[in-house]
Amino acid sequence: MTARHTMEEPPQEIRSALSWISKHSVQVKALEDPALLRPALEALSRRMDGKKAAENTARRKRMVLSNLLRYTVEEKGLLSANPLMRVDWTPPETDDEIDFRYVPGPTLARSFITAVRNSGARGQHLEAFFGCLYYAAMRPSEIASLKAPDCTLPPDTEEAAEQWGGLLLGESRPEVGGGWTDDGASYEARGLKRRARGATRSVPIPPILVRMLRDHIATYGTAADGCLFRAAQGGRVRSTEYCDLWEAARAAVLSKKDAATPLAKVPYSLRHAGVSLWIKSGVDPVEVAQRAGHSIAVLYRFYAKILKGNQSRSNQLIAKGLAEDE
Repeated sequence: MTARHTMEEPPQEIRSALSWISKHSVQVKALEDPALLRPALEALSRRMDGKKAAENTARRKRMVLSNLLRYTVEEKGLLSANPLMRVDWTPPETDDEIDFRYVPGPTLARSFITAVRNSGARGQHLEAFFGCLYYAAMRPSEIASLKAPDCTLPPDTEEAAEQWGGLLLGESRPEVGGGWTDDGASYEARGLKRRARGATRSVPIPPILVRMLRDHIATYGTAADGCLFRAAQGGRVRSTEYCDLWEAARAAVLSKKDAATPLAKVPYSLRHAGVSLWIKSGVDPVEVAQRAGHSIAVLYRFYAKILKGNQSRSNQLIAKGLAEDE
């Protein structure tokens, strides 16, 4: 499939916007002046509404700017060196901790998933999708690429009813515009986030998710590419589709007062809820980070409040160990 930008002439409003940008942009050579780069870095660290952007967002934008400047040096020869290396600038501090007032607890998380299932045919198809978000704390892009061979599911017998299964994750399919991919697809097949291509992550899954996935495969089979979940019209499940289901589930489960708050505002809240449950259950932070695909540093930055809340339990365990030693 040919990319859109090579097949279609851009609309007049787009051409006008690009023309305006071209006339009002500074010359690349001028970027060697730190007085121009500092405001640019400051702008990249803020959202469109002027508030501070999340650290990951700001870091990603700075990386794109750095890659652009390196391209002008290595490929175009427009600059003698990457000027960012000479700019003395410190990004503003941000608070990336999750606001756990708005992260659903186990009962509410299960209610949302049930509401998705009860919403109709698409909800039934994507029940296990939301189950993966919560019970395996997977990212949507990882769920979109999940295939049957990635799942180790105990047999559907009475003896194995309470056995855990496992997922072996090795690919993600982040959603992008078709105009940005070589084949015009609405996603890109990539490795796991912040891991080398080919790296894998093992995630044990509880019996309830085992049953969800087993029932899903038995009912719907797999897509032509082997993926478990597919959009209503085929292809990768789009964010608009599962976000619409989530909005309907929130409306069905929450009161009008709670629905007007950020409580479980987006499907990703289920991933936060899953990781939070693991931490509160006493799972070692290193194991939590491994299952969720985080680094320890990221886990402590986002979930610091919960991890600190477990200190009293840790103190009791240490005190018990000291007493036994005496």
